[in-house]
Amino acid sequence: MLMDLTKAREGEEYIVKDIITEDEELNAFLFSLGCYSGEPITVIAHRKGGCVVSIKDGRYNIDTDLAQAISI
Repeated sequence: MLMDLTKAREGEEYIVKDIITEDEELNAFLFSLGCYSGEPITVIAHRKGGCVVSIKDGRYNIDTDLAQAISI
């Protein structure tokens, strides 16, 4: 069952299944962070308006729209 990052449990590692967006710039941005299909991603914390995620060796604060585009 696919879900997006907004529903992920904090501290649990998930595998990115898909990026669902029509926005090529957004796609390229996520790819540059190392966020693409098959990559592990962990939600460190949920924040108002988004969440903090760990991708590869980096931590990023992403907004809700971005989090909803990432299927896990």
